[in-house]
Amino acid sequence: MSEPLSVPTIAPESAELSLAAYRALVEQVQAALFVVREGRFLFVNPKLVELFGYRREDMLASMDPILLTAPEFRDTVRAQTRARVAGVAGHAYEIDCIRKDGSRFSAQVWGVRIQLSGEVADLVTIHDVSAIKRATQIAQQRTQLLTYAEELARIGSAELDVATGGMTLSAGMCNIFGEPVSEAEVTRDWLLSRVPSADRPYVQVISEGVSPGEVCEFQHRIVHVDGSLRTVLHRELAEADEHGNVKRAITILQDITVQHAAEQRLDTLTNSDEITGLPNRTALTQRLDTLVQDARRQDRKIAVLGIEIDRLKLVSESLGYAASDLLLQAVAARLLGKTERDDQLAHFGGGEFALLLVRDVDADEGLARAFATTVVEALMPPFVVGDSEIKVTCGIGIALFPLHGDGPEKLLHQAQAAMYRAHELGANHTCVFSVDMHSKAIAQLAMESALRRALERNEFVLYYQPKVDLLAGNIIGVEALLQWSAAGVPTEDARTEFLRVAEETGLIVPIGEWVLRTACLQALAWQRAGVGSLRMGVNLSARQLQQPEVARRVHAILVETGLDPKLLGFEITESVLMAESAHVGRVLAELKALGIEISLNDFGTGHSSLSYLRTLPIDVVKVDRSFVHDVTAAPQDVSITRAIITMAHSLQMKVLAVGVETEGQLALLIANHCDQMQGHYFSRPIAAEAVEALMREGRQLPEHLLLRRVRQRTLLLVDDEDSIVSALKRLLRRDGYNVVTANSGVQGLQRLAENAVDVIVSDQRMPGMTGVEFLRRAKELYPDTVRIVLSGYTELQSITDAINEGAIYKFLTKPWDDAHLRDHIAEAFTQKEMLDENRRLGSAVIVANHELSAVNERLEKLLSSQREQISREENSLSMAREVLDNIPAAVIGIDLDGMLAFANADAEEVFRHTGPLLGQYARDILPADLLLVWHEADGRYHDIVISGRMCRAVSKVVGGDPRSRGKLLVLTPGSQP
Repeated sequence: MSEPLSVPTIAPESAELSLAAYRALVEQVQAALFVVREGRFLFVNPKLVELFGYRREDMLASMDPILLTAPEFRDTVRAQTRARVAGVAGHAYEIDCIRKDGSRFSAQVWGVRIQLSGEVADLVTIHDVSAIKRATQIAQQRTQLLTYAEELARIGSAELDVATGGMTLSAGMCNIFGEPVSEAEVTRDWLLSRVPSADRPYVQVISEGVSPGEVCEFQHRIVHVDGSLRTVLHRELAEADEHGNVKRAITILQDITVQHAAEQRLDTLTNSDEITGLPNRTALTQRLDTLVQDARRQDRKIAVLGIEIDRLKLVSESLGYAASDLLLQAVAARLLGKTERDDQLAHFGGGEFALLLVRDVDADEGLARAFATTVVEALMPPFVVGDSEIKVTCGIGIALFPLHGDGPEKLLHQAQAAMYRAHELGANHTCVFSVDMHSKAIAQLAMESALRRALERNEFVLYYQPKVDLLAGNIIGVEALLQWSAAGVPTEDARTEFLRVAEETGLIVPIGEWVLRTACLQALAWQRAGVGSLRMGVNLSARQLQQPEVARRVHAILVETGLDPKLLGFEITESVLMAESAHVGRVLAELKALGIEISLNDFGTGHSSLSYLRTLPIDVVKVDRSFVHDVTAAPQDVSITRAIITMAHSLQMKVLAVGVETEGQLALLIANHCDQMQGHYFSRPIAAEAVEALMREGRQLPEHLLLRRVRQRTLLLVDDEDSIVSALKRLLRRDGYNVVTANSGVQGLQRLAENAVDVIVSDQRMPGMTGVEFLRRAKELYPDTVRIVLSGYTELQSITDAINEGAIYKFLTKPWDDAHLRDHIAEAFTQKEMLDENRRLGSAVIVANHELSAVNERLEKLLSSQREQISREENSLSMAREVLDNIPAAVIGIDLDGMLAFANADAEEVFRHTGPLLGQYARDILPADLLLVWHEADGRYHDIVISGRMCRAVSKVVGGDPRSRGKLLVLTPGSQP
């Protein structure tokens, strides 16, 4: 590329420029410019050489100018050139050009016919408009995104010009009111007319009282064009001029009708019983609190009745939960029929009702007993549920304010204690509370009171029971178990009792948060101490899961403590799933999304359902201790345990056995491929320091019990004749087997519990238990073994049945051929190892699929979050661009190279005679006075004249750093000269 020519000095008095001066000016033009005649370059300026990358000498020598054009545009260029040379006036058009390196760019071309030395030539100017096209596309996309955002979020905006009173509505604002989209201006009165007359003064006062720079937000109703009332979230922002006067107001409305209705429904659900529709305990407690305060001021009495319906459990067990729900609804309807206007009836769940007697006279004991009699009489006629006729009885307890308590909770508890006493006396009894009537109720109240102070007094402590992996034999986690020093000796019964009281009174919620926080801190302490990363298991009760925003609270504690969510697990019971399955399912899904492990406790003891195992995000099934049997268990009981394990594995869940106390129990679980265990066999619940000691010690299960270890092939020989056993042992030992022997079927079962046996060879005729019976039992307990009968006695039917049942792999006869017997046993071991390998591969595939599914789920959530973030940022940029475009002033952004990088609509209007502004240089567009303002960028206003109009111009450095972002130039109308 040739060096640009210097401009020679021109004398002020010179009327015309010299040829050298003209040439110097053309060489300095910052637009690509060339002259073509008869298909050859006559002149190219340095900017063209820079733009396309060719050498000037090559272009002038022999290069065809059409090569600068992309192939698909060459016919267009030839046609334009011929027309201009023929005398047709040229005009600007866009094509794609190709540089020497093959890269393409969008160009705006302008050609004009000229005369050179008396001959016609074509003067062509090319501007690279790629950046402008990209910016235009982005602006269009962002405008479309804003439109989509308004539609999806049901948002609309309006801009009010205070000086003119005109208001411009977005398409979203028109849609909110159901009006056709229009660009016509309206007034603020138009917007107020769409507000119900009752709400209009409220909306007007708030809107007109907005302070500049502050966002005002409130809710109100609007009238849709179809006449319906909608609820909107109203946000308003006012902008002030330099004198502090409001000049513009922006209003944003969001249609939240659906959310508002959902919040009202949620409030109703929160304070109502789902089955009966009556107020729940929370709502009744709030009402009772108000009544107590009023009664205290007026020195009046209040009666609280606790009513519990009998036989409800029997109905649910015999007819199902739906029938018990129908019965509760019918009972509630009868009770409501006996109440008066101001009375309040509530259902606490499980057939327990509470009633507040609110009358004009004092609700004393006489009135309460009379009403209790009315309740009993109302419930005497049988209820018809489906095809069944059900008779119910009840027990009623009465507590009086202020005689039996001075607060709502205490009154409810006293009524409940009296109700329990009424049940003890028999059906349809009524009791008034007294301090000496029920020691259990008094003890429970005392326990409740003590529990309320236990957290403040630091009386709780956590013990931890290790969980052991049955594959590697090491500790992989612990279960946190709450103990209370005030409960006395830390027995399971004492623990169950105080937890029951905490659950019934709701104290389990703050106690549970203390347990969770303490357990998380302890898990983190073990990790930092270098003893390993143990997953901390914490029990969640039904009351805790019913609390709103459970997942948010758990996440807050994890953030507070700093524990990785993968090191936390929650354990829930089957009864929780049955009672609140829909709500619990949502909560568990949210907890699972945090990365927390979910375990199902006491599986098999309640109304076990495959539906919630399939639909809920459960990771671990904990088999109840009642199903953990040893080798003496009946085959059908062992089958239940194995069925649970198989079922859980098929659903990609792990199985943990609880309450393992003997080696025989553990051997049975290992044989049936249970994954984990906890129980006294390995460790009782212990203090945190003892757990750390176990981890440092490297405590593990005995090596001979581990499920998948590299071990010797093990053969069990069972025969009541010692000579036969000895002969077989000598024969088979040469093959390298670990030979274990037994002289009876019972002893053989014991050996199976003590050793991981692969192949069993058993005699048929043995005292007490035949070989077939023994092998049938072995199949039930240890189904992975390969079982062979070696006998000189053949009872064809029993042998055939055993083979058909799969209890026997082969039947061999005595006397045996040594070589054939060794071959058969070697084949049995090969069969066993193939089955083991197939199971291992199957489990590996299941685990891999589960892990892949979890990874995909996490990736999907991450991508979704990133998409939302990008969408929000694009919407913000689009809105910012729209605001700048609509500012009533010319705004120009100039980059560090002096090129115009931004111009709003007003700026394009001011300089419309120069063509599109973006991509041009300031020195080519701006008049001298405005160039001076731009260069100074002092932030002060300057009065200048542009196109005959007086303007006020100000220029500032963007961001305060002239090296980083360029400058902003703003023109506002001024007084006329």
